[in-house]
Amino acid sequence: MDGVNLDWIDKARAGDGDAFRKALAPYRRELQLHCYRMLGNFQDAEDALQDTLLSAWQGLPGFEGRASLRTWLYQVATHRCLNLRRTAGRRPAKAWDVPHIEPPEPTRLGEVVWLEPYPDELLDGAFDVAPGPHAVYERSESISLAFVTGLQLLPPRQLAVLILRDVLGFSASEVAGMLDTTLESVTSALKRARAGLQRRSLVAGHAAPPARESPAENALATKFTQAYETGNLDALVALLTDDVFVSMPPMPLEYQGLEAATRFFASIFGAGRRFTLLPTRANGQPAFGAYVLAPNGIRHGAGLFVMTLAGDRICALTRFESSVLPWFDLPRSLPPTT
Repeated sequence: MDGVNLDWIDKARAGDGDAFRKALAPYRRELQLHCYRMLGNFQDAEDALQDTLLSAWQGLPGFEGRASLRTWLYQVATHRCLNLRRTAGRRPAKAWDVPHIEPPEPTRLGEVVWLEPYPDELLDGAFDVAPGPHAVYERSESISLAFVTGLQLLPPRQLAVLILRDVLGFSASEVAGMLDTTLESVTSALKRARAGLQRRSLVAGHAAPPARESPAENALATKFTQAYETGNLDALVALLTDDVFVSMPPMPLEYQGLEAATRFFASIFGAGRRFTLLPTRANGQPAFGAYVLAPNGIRHGAGLFVMTLAGDRICALTRFESSVLPWFDLPRSLPPTT
């Protein structure tokens, strides 16, 4: 721990709340992202972060400095998230509620209906500390929707171990100490977690996505926008991989494969609805606020699309509720065009 933090911690132990906030400020964004990976839900992550800060304040007298302040905070945050996973009821699935559209039969019903997107704007400051030497995931992969979804399907202890070891790069002995367990238990949990994540991967075997905001990524985003705004089904389908995956939490309907996805988007475009898309970014991926045109010319928020890219194609599209739009500084509605 550096001298400045140590000085603030000493003051915080004496009851100085401002010193406590200063000591923790450098870690706030990365702890929020950690909670999001653990819980898969943006709102739950914010609640967990607040619980972590409160627990850290209350537990400060017991912090002896044998580990770094950052390691101790990750220990507190991980236990808060594990407690939430054990005690909090997950948000229930939501029934289809798009008026005048009857969706086709889904390929399957999804399990992770509580999944929410994470605004890229909040990633600033979340990666100020480089991952430890044991990390195996690149930054972009570790925040992707596919990765976060896969994490949610792991048992809680396996989930915690995989994040602490493979994403953050803590050593096995550090993780054992943080979780109050043995090295053997950490090693076993990590092995099972890696296998479980691999089995459930929806993007394994795909080409790598284009670089962030590269000409290739921008070209795909432009083509998607043009196809969706004009209701051009053929143009949209031409952008999708053969095994494309379409999901829409908290609605559990999922469509796997080009034929199923085509039927789904045909039902959307066939209803005569017309959209305007506004670009943003979520989970390190291109995203769009979608607005549907009303008879009075006002365009109402209809959801948020997040694209998962593979080479020059889209291998997954995830649609979220319009309630998430304000997290991305997107309006709830757009005025009529003039």
